[in-house]
Amino acid sequence: MGKHVFKLPDVGEGVVEGEIVDWKVKAGDSVTEDQPIVDLMTDKATVAIPSPVSGKVISTTGKPGDMVAVGAELIVFEVEGKGKEAEPEPKVAPEPEPEPEPEPEPVATPEPAPAPAPAAAPAPAAKGKRPLASPAVRRRAREAGVDLSGIQGSGPSGRISHDDMDAFLQGGGRLAAVQRGQKRTGTTEVPVIGLRRKIAAKMAESKSRIPHFSYLEEIDITELEALRQHLNAKRSGDMPKLTYLPFLMQALVRALQQHPECNALYEEERNTVVRHEAVHIGIATQTDDGLMVPVIRHAEARDAWDCAREMRRVSQAARDKTATSEELSGSTITITSLGALGGLGATPIINHPEVVIIGVHKAEERAVVRDGAIVVRRMMNLSGSFDHRIVDGYNGAQMIQTLKQMLEHPATIFM
Repeated sequence: MGKHVFKLPDVGEGVVEGEIVDWKVKAGDSVTEDQPIVDLMTDKATVAIPSPVSGKVISTTGKPGDMVAVGAELIVFEVEGKGKEAEPEPKVAPEPEPEPEPEPEPVATPEPAPAPAPAAAPAPAAKGKRPLASPAVRRRAREAGVDLSGIQGSGPSGRISHDDMDAFLQGGGRLAAVQRGQKRTGTTEVPVIGLRRKIAAKMAESKSRIPHFSYLEEIDITELEALRQHLNAKRSGDMPKLTYLPFLMQALVRALQQHPECNALYEEERNTVVRHEAVHIGIATQTDDGLMVPVIRHAEARDAWDCAREMRRVSQAARDKTATSEELSGSTITITSLGALGGLGATPIINHPEVVIIGVHKAEERAVVRDGAIVVRRMMNLSGSFDHRIVDGYNGAQMIQTLKQMLEHPATIFM
């Protein structure tokens, strides 16, 4: 048997380090070549790192939230034969922390955990200490009514995995009792790592650096709804279903021709606003890991059907964690929509370094006054947040009013 030390490879695009988001394997696991072993967050995207060999995991380096440099030791395997055994003294590699001694095993890692015993009742976590588990495992436990403190995790430091949950339930694990009048005193600590850390940093940067102002308007989309229903009824089987967003994208392309200051990036270091002729629309998309903004490039060169098709493609790629860095960057303006949960209004945070974000809210039938009579119309609120350094209040209001006129008279979108 030989030993294979796998170091973090160069994932390209100038990336020099990555953040460990989630280990897919642990010490003692058997893996096959190309099996995903760890999810790594770079400045560009989340990357699934595959195993370079088939073998048994001896040890892993780092825990979720730790940064690992390209070229640093990531995982050690036990493999058949000696052909894939790593060099015992990697002193010539440009490692950020070269080992002062020739011994190849100085890393302090947890001892390989024995296979969990699913049949026995697991030992509970120490009193007063919350069990370690990922947000996804905690969410699953809440939905299933499982008390995580009653599960012995098999991961590093007793971390509870989905496999541990499966073993617990298959072994007749008891659901947590929810008793009337029972006081709850526990707390849950959720590490801010991976995509959530990037979201937190991005939002803090946007809010602290950009002086926002928001503008909210009510739009009568009765005619737009009739057009949408007509087009969807006539579409062929290979055409995507149209929501309101493709029409908004088409209207936005037209509106930005009249308001070019809104389709821009503010490069503060150069004290320069770069106005773009191309309209690259970011679509704020909720995923299991958090908010991502895939981009529909060159919306000005697409029709409503093509916008819908591309929006579906890049949004699904973001949810499936297959979106490329190009698909998640380069937007010049962003749309955010919560669909049926859109509420009456919001003040969305601008996607820095853009200068405008458009918020779409819930569409519903309301009683409104038209020509002195109360009638039922389909209404939707539209909001915009603007960088007040670049877009004056009057100009921002004008831009929303331009969108309002086109969406209320949808034929003008295509004229």
